[in-house]
Amino acid sequence: MNIHEYQGKAVLKKYGVAVPNGRVAFTVDEAAQIAEELGGKAVVKAQIHAGGRGKAGGVKLGKSVDEVRTYAEQILGMTLVTHQTGPEGKVVNRLLIEELSDIKKEYYIGLVVDRATQRVVMMASEEGGTEIEEVAAATPEKIFKEAIDPAVGLAPFQAQKLAYAINIPKELVKQAVKFMTGLYNAFVDNDCSIAEINPLVVTGDGRVVALDAKLNFDSNALFRHSDILDLRDFEEEDPKEIEASKFDLTYIALDGNIGCMVNGAGLAMATMDTIQHFGGTPANFLDVGGGATTEKVTAAFKIILSDENVKGILVNIFGGIMKCDTIAEGVIAAAKEIGLSHPLVVRLEGTNVELGKKILNESGLNIVAADSLADAAQKIVALVK
Repeated sequence: MNIHEYQGKAVLKKYGVAVPNGRVAFTVDEAAQIAEELGGKAVVKAQIHAGGRGKAGGVKLGKSVDEVRTYAEQILGMTLVTHQTGPEGKVVNRLLIEELSDIKKEYYIGLVVDRATQRVVMMASEEGGTEIEEVAAATPEKIFKEAIDPAVGLAPFQAQKLAYAINIPKELVKQAVKFMTGLYNAFVDNDCSIAEINPLVVTGDGRVVALDAKLNFDSNALFRHSDILDLRDFEEEDPKEIEASKFDLTYIALDGNIGCMVNGAGLAMATMDTIQHFGGTPANFLDVGGGATTEKVTAAFKIILSDENVKGILVNIFGGIMKCDTIAEGVIAAAKEIGLSHPLVVRLEGTNVELGKKILNESGLNIVAADSLADAAQKIVALVK
């Protein structure tokens, strides 16, 4: 789950991480009022779940209340297109109005889960303000990493080592260590999947401050964090993905025309790859999980078909925990309830597969059976074309 920059900064502030003074504004008048409270000068930052806002015109420096008002009028309601939003962009519905900072030097600090070492890793670079992917591609030697022992946490010597490696001024190393420790504690306590400060800045008056903040959270752990769940902004999410979450379905919208309903994330990805291999384009990633009911299957069909680009559907189920006859009954019930008219290819394998196929064949519905994933992909691609 993603949250906005101002929300991320509020979370970090609880852990002693220094952030600029500022508040969220939903209207132009609110933006102007906050700017007055900050002394008349403020940065106006679009709040959307995407990076690259500055390059797209979503970050402006207002040197007076009137300038802040003008920029707020320009940015609120605009569709911001960045490299992370896609060509359709995102509409800006809120702004962060924040005090101006006297930036002396910019750095990068980030935390991710490294699957190879099975540790949380802190990364640091003195190439702040630049996307870390660009730094990794052009000058990988400028990225320094520390794998953190979960039993110990971020050790002071590790934070000091990173601070010296990225040339934090010696008199500010103690501040930087406190900053990194607070960031790590926030990451662990809140079950984050990513915590990224880009840039971390050293100011003219000798402070170490998070000028930006990006926090992502492990959705599987949100049951432990009702306060974080309350920060969810539904306006930033695809309506189909929101509907899927109500039925505990994992759904991600794509830009193809073949709807996919699969059980298991790995099988779902293999299904999409196979469709692509045979010349088709998947319209979604949809994992119904191991305990799909008729209700969940029906909901999955409705969500897939709510995408007007979908021209056909491929159901690919491996029956382990979920038996093939159960999924067959669910497919038939769902197809009848919604009056399915799109081409439908079903591939079943696993527990009770013969019974499942029998149920499908005797349903009287126009369902095309497939014997393998390759066979299913070729058939749905042909039907859609």
